[in-house]
Amino acid sequence: MTETQSAHVHDVIVVGGGPCGATAATDLAIGGRDVVLLDKAGRIKPCGGAIPPRAIRDFDIPGELLVARISSARMVSPTDRAVDMPIDGGFVGMVDREHFDEWLRDRARRSGATRIKGSYKSLTYRDDGVIAVRIEQRGDDNAPCETTLLTRAVIGADGAKSQVGRQNVPGADKMPFVFAYHEIVKSPEAESAAFDGARCDVYYQGKLSPDFYAWVFPHGSSTSIGVGSANKGFSLKGAVADLRGATGTDTCDTIRKEGAPIPLKPLKRWDDGRGVLITGDAAGLVAPASGEGIYYAMAGGRLAAEAVDGFLLTGDPRQLGLARKRFMKAHGRVFMVLGIMQKFWYSSDKRRERFVSMCADPDVQRLTWEAYMNKELVRGNPTAHVRIFFKDLAHLLGLTPETGRSAGNARTPQ
Repeated sequence: MTETQSAHVHDVIVVGGGPCGATAATDLAIGGRDVVLLDKAGRIKPCGGAIPPRAIRDFDIPGELLVARISSARMVSPTDRAVDMPIDGGFVGMVDREHFDEWLRDRARRSGATRIKGSYKSLTYRDDGVIAVRIEQRGDDNAPCETTLLTRAVIGADGAKSQVGRQNVPGADKMPFVFAYHEIVKSPEAESAAFDGARCDVYYQGKLSPDFYAWVFPHGSSTSIGVGSANKGFSLKGAVADLRGATGTDTCDTIRKEGAPIPLKPLKRWDDGRGVLITGDAAGLVAPASGEGIYYAMAGGRLAAEAVDGFLLTGDPRQLGLARKRFMKAHGRVFMVLGIMQKFWYSSDKRRERFVSMCADPDVQRLTWEAYMNKELVRGNPTAHVRIFFKDLAHLLGLTPETGRSAGNARTPQ
């Protein structure tokens, strides 16, 4: 192993080239900063791949990256009762992370960032405040080679088990997780009651996940079939095998298998008070209940870029804390509501049954999609909110029969 050190001091080193890190690097580079984007080669994150219209708008996602446009979702209860939730006049875009992430990294490069393939190892502060970042790369002979890069700031966007965070940000080593596993398969050639290429299916069944959910998400020519759980004794692979058998996708060719932790809630602190800031999965920016992370990762990357730019302009490390403050102001209420929902509705099959029943209500469907598509709680139409409040109360008290059906919305998969 050899070791080298560059004397050049960069403005920012972004560790991690997923949607979060790539977005931060792009924004900083467009702003004229000297940016290095450090990312491991060949890693693909397990992900359902859904991005809402707001993400497409806010981050200029070209249509050719969307491998499918989803027009409805189906919620499946423990008793196999299915509730369809059509999207009225809109769609949810689906992306393949293998190609989506690479496009984002390349956009960062085209914007002026320097891409480096390698792994973060550690960092130290020099007496003058410059940060020395030690990275490991592989040579042509695949032999490891260590390099030290100098920078004024570091953004850690290196995932749920962020080494940047664990080494430098208090509390980052105590992040709670859901563990996710999925298999990418070739999509069935023919649609059926159990598979629709324009519909995402979500299974709220304790046998498939005791505390989260399982899914079938079409990606055009391929489909993600997965499950999440924080229960370490639960067999994720076994649950996916059961789901594939139940949906007839066990005969579809398997393209790849992937697993990774998904954080459950944002950390209370994202920076070290000097020059390091974490964001994205590293900071816990994944929506509770749904596990959605792409939009929130990109939003977190943008806010991290703004905070670091402010730090570089002023030299005041308090600027770094604005990333979390601004994110929680914009999304903290949504995360709180979703966290309460996950803790309550996912706790038993009896409650899951009631939850799916509630999803059949047209008011619930409309407000749910409006909130999801726009990434904020819907403030308009207070009458609808009052109706939903009393309907929720009826479900909480068990006054609504779980097996009741709303005409045209609920059915049992064949």
